[in-house]
Amino acid sequence: MTDLLNYSPTGPILIVGGYGTVGSALARLCAPSWPLLLTGRNPANGADLAAELGATLRRWDVNDPAPFSASARAVISTVNDPHDRVLGAAVRAGIPYVDVTRWTSRMTRAATAATLLRPSAPVLLSSGWMGGIVNIVAASLISELDGAQSIDIAIRYDVDDRAGADSVDFIDRLGQDYEVRRNGALAMVSPLSDARWVEIGGYRTKVARLDTPEQLTLPLTLGVESVTTRIGFSSNASTTALLAARKLGFFRWGRGERWTGLRRSLLYSPGQGGSAIIRIDAHGIEETRSVTITDPLGQAHLTALGGYLGLQQVLGARATAGVLFPESRDDLADALAQLQVHNVLVLAA
Repeated sequence: MTDLLNYSPTGPILIVGGYGTVGSALARLCAPSWPLLLTGRNPANGADLAAELGATLRRWDVNDPAPFSASARAVISTVNDPHDRVLGAAVRAGIPYVDVTRWTSRMTRAATAATLLRPSAPVLLSSGWMGGIVNIVAASLISELDGAQSIDIAIRYDVDDRAGADSVDFIDRLGQDYEVRRNGALAMVSPLSDARWVEIGGYRTKVARLDTPEQLTLPLTLGVESVTTRIGFSSNASTTALLAARKLGFFRWGRGERWTGLRRSLLYSPGQGGSAIIRIDAHGIEETRSVTITDPLGQAHLTALGGYLGLQQVLGARATAGVLFPESRDDLADALAQLQVHNVLVLAA
């Protein structure tokens, strides 16, 4: 690729996918603090948002080889970057970078690619669930316990919530086993296995295992011996359908493009809005701390808020060059306070 980005300390925040479902929520969060440059495949779709926020609007389709050039103070990607195009352009230019979209294997590849480029600015891979919000809250609980042996994360996914197509990309990986830490040792587990009932924000929800990046990073960054993330749905029919499809082996034999529409139809039916609710249980040697995170504005807003906190992290005076994760920040209390400012509740479960 011949993209050319330039670092400008007074330049805009470049939001790739800046008028999509998550991107538009992020743009509204950022607009009071920074000038914005919004990019995407179809700029006409972002014209109203750009006019509302006083943002600059340009075309950048990461799947189109046409070169892109711009100056920016920071870059944040809210779309899939399958060839690390945005990542590479930002790192080569020495621009602080945040990503909130990658699943575990692509995040691992991005961490490797960025490290090999020897970044001179922060590279924050904030792809834990909901833009790294789960990582931040889990890190806070671990700090309160002075260390935790295990973390259990239970997600209640509201199928009526507003969501972009990328939000259900995880469904395309439900046929692939993945690696976790279990009691400090490596283990392979299958998606949608180990199902159980959990109370999440007052809702009794059946949840099963899901591959998410915090299961990789929290053991590496904070020394947790076991991290387990499970997901369940506000619709019992959706949960039943997914578990039945797994039992039939659909996610293994139906992985090709031919079956993409059917796979996504099992879950992707975005509605007019819903709440994002997540429960986190941190187990120490003698004590357990449990909280519920609730965002009444839904998962797109909560993910965007994770990206907003990520930008604050990479642009902060104490930011350091190199690959970072959201739980590595040294101002966890400030991050939790920001959640409260934006009406996200973190309450004892």
